[in-house]
Amino acid sequence: MTSSFSNLSLAEPLARAVAEMGYETMTPIQEQAIPVVLEGKDVMGAAQTGTGKTAAFALPLLQRMMKHENASTSPARHPVRALVLLPTRELADQVAEQVKLYAKYTNLRSTVVFGGMDMKPQTLELKKGVEVLVATPGRLLDHIEAKNAVLNQVEYVVLDEADRMLDIGFLPDLQRILSYLPKQRITLLFSATFSPEIKRLASSYLQNPVTIEVARSNATASTVEQHFYSVGADDKRRALHQVLKSRGMKQAFVFVNSKLGCARLARSLEREGLKTTALHGDKSQDERLKALDAFKKGEVDLLVCTDVAARGLDIKDVPAVFNFDVPFNAEDYVHRIGRTGRAGASGLAVSFVAGSDQRLVADIEKLIKTKIELEPMEFDEDKPRISEGRINDGRRMYREGEEGRAPREPRERREYAPQRQAPRDPFFDQPYESTLPAEAKPAWEAAKSGTTGRVSANIKPRKKVAALFKIVEVKTTDTTDA
Repeated sequence: MTSSFSNLSLAEPLARAVAEMGYETMTPIQEQAIPVVLEGKDVMGAAQTGTGKTAAFALPLLQRMMKHENASTSPARHPVRALVLLPTRELADQVAEQVKLYAKYTNLRSTVVFGGMDMKPQTLELKKGVEVLVATPGRLLDHIEAKNAVLNQVEYVVLDEADRMLDIGFLPDLQRILSYLPKQRITLLFSATFSPEIKRLASSYLQNPVTIEVARSNATASTVEQHFYSVGADDKRRALHQVLKSRGMKQAFVFVNSKLGCARLARSLEREGLKTTALHGDKSQDERLKALDAFKKGEVDLLVCTDVAARGLDIKDVPAVFNFDVPFNAEDYVHRIGRTGRAGASGLAVSFVAGSDQRLVADIEKLIKTKIELEPMEFDEDKPRISEGRINDGRRMYREGEEGRAPREPRERREYAPQRQAPRDPFFDQPYESTLPAEAKPAWEAAKSGTTGRVSANIKPRKKVAALFKIVEVKTTDTTDA
């Protein structure tokens, strides 16, 4: 094995593209996986996120497909030979960009299909013919049913971030897609974590795979500095501001557990003076791509996101990741903090732990097999608590720091004379005295005695009904002999 890309026996167009991208030394997963894939063996690879898994499978597959390279414009000469499946749209788009860069100087074609976008442009690309198809499972099934994608000549299948695909319920879709593929193929499965479900999937669809683990399963990167702060639920935003200022950070990921909480937190941080954008599943694909692009260009300070951004996104030089909410799934913690400390760089992972998060922290501790110490969060006492950007002086609302809007001196309190009460009528202070004679009976007693009172005309009298039987008294005489 070799640790240098220049020593690999890559085709000249691939070697030129790799050199142009600045690749020199291979990462551990690349060093171990590339030779195995070049030999045509199935691979089950486990590596920490951010270690170059895309190049570990893309480069050897492109090398093996160079024998099919041709300059023909006929779609029939460019059938799908390699299928790469990924769980999220952002990750699929990122992997497709990398594959295009690797195949830049070849005649091998590639494209990507994912949901949230119009199918027509994707259909046109598929009709032209592509050798490498990068896709999310749901949208690929749409194209298969529409007969836009024919997979009967697929030779290589890559399941990247396979554990995430199982977590979000893609197992039935994966089984359907794999049923369309030829039985004889090379299957590569890559994941940052290995669960029992992943091992069962590998045993079902991989043939004698070579297991590659470049790090302990479910381990976090050693380049990431991890801190867990004990903070009240209402003080998390204040703690976020303090860590950002004390560390002098300009950009960071901020992870929350829900889409609604993501949108609310992004709005709050925006009002507090931070350039913020939100990324969650309810946003359209165009909005999600624009948010990522703005963050990559440095136009946004904080990317507030759900776990849709926790897997595989390769954004360089992100100094920190904040877990505003501790993840419900302990494995998501490994993926979240993998957004920082990539490619050997140092990073910071900060988690804010409320009182109700103790069980979730215990799950993380069990997964990463590391004792977690909760640190108290000490706030600067000379600074006021973070509000929603407005101050209430008791009379009106004004924005903090607004010119000409300083609070006025309190007015003198006016003394008001007590209200005069009207004199009481002595008639209402006298006891009740009845005006009826003493011998008069109440109305209900008079009704019992046979006296009839005044009856309303709206009350109907009781209807007389004839009896079915009439009781007759019969007198008998005793005729018994004495």
